[in-house]
Amino acid sequence: MASLICGSIAYDTIMNFEGKFADQILPEQIHILNVAFLVPTMRREFGGCAGNIAYNLNLLGGDPIIMATVGNDAGPYLDRLNQLQIDATHIRQIEAGFTAQAMITTDQANNQITAFHPGAMNESHLNLVSAVIQERTQSAKGTAKFGIVAPDGRQGMWEHCHQLAEAGVPFIFDPGQGLPMFNGPELLELIDIASYLAVNDYEGEMLSQRTGLSLAKISERVKALIVTKGAEGADIYFDGKCIAIPPVTAAKIVDPTGCGDAFRGGLLFGLENGMDWESTGRLASLMGSIKIAHQGPQNHHISKDEIVSQFKSAFGFAF
Repeated sequence: MASLICGSIAYDTIMNFEGKFADQILPEQIHILNVAFLVPTMRREFGGCAGNIAYNLNLLGGDPIIMATVGNDAGPYLDRLNQLQIDATHIRQIEAGFTAQAMITTDQANNQITAFHPGAMNESHLNLVSAVIQERTQSAKGTAKFGIVAPDGRQGMWEHCHQLAEAGVPFIFDPGQGLPMFNGPELLELIDIASYLAVNDYEGEMLSQRTGLSLAKISERVKALIVTKGAEGADIYFDGKCIAIPPVTAAKIVDPTGCGDAFRGGLLFGLENGMDWESTGRLASLMGSIKIAHQGPQNHHISKDEIVSQFKSAFGFAF
């Protein structure tokens, strides 16, 4: 069973400054700020919400279909997806632009300065859900039974939510860092046509402020509302109740980048396989725990059998 993943594909360029920003920035001269940081180490990671979610769903043996836009520099990323046997048929290449890129500099105090270039991501609305459904229906691969709309270009997020709803494909609305691009009435419209809603606790607070509704009230408008809380696990609201999903202790804490996307990969696998919310939430929590023990969003290499074993060890039963 396949899941259509609408969202960003991006490169993350991560640099480390062997000092503290605070020692280089003079508060009294902030109005004429002009600083440079020597960054002796740098690495480039494959990232973006759609890429990260698909990577984790693929680890679980799911069938992710990525729908995204990339630039003329996307060759290495597309080669990687091909090697992973992740369906990239519906990734559109925009020759006139760059793939979305985040350039992140971290100092010794773990403060970060990030510059984000959306690039081809702003053209995501050029992709159509109907094209995916038509292509998959005509092939032997089978069409998408679930979807997710993750952070992407604003127009793309808006149109893909409506297109999935019109096609009758149940989907998760995952506004993430794209949430501030929508006002309260717009958010309520997208929530009302979504089947499920996923946010972290900070985004949940922002969502409540923008819509004027409590999370409990918002949950009444979808089949399930999932609120992740980092090291404290997650809450899942459904059928008029709320269950607490416990966190899974990580082998080590290395890098939180992409943990939310790993969690969402677990959610999609649970939905694809008809798992109950308790099991789905626990699997999603485990995926986040596995990811945080590795540097970068897509560097955790683990087999499904190993995931099954870790799940049973953590919770005492198999999924």
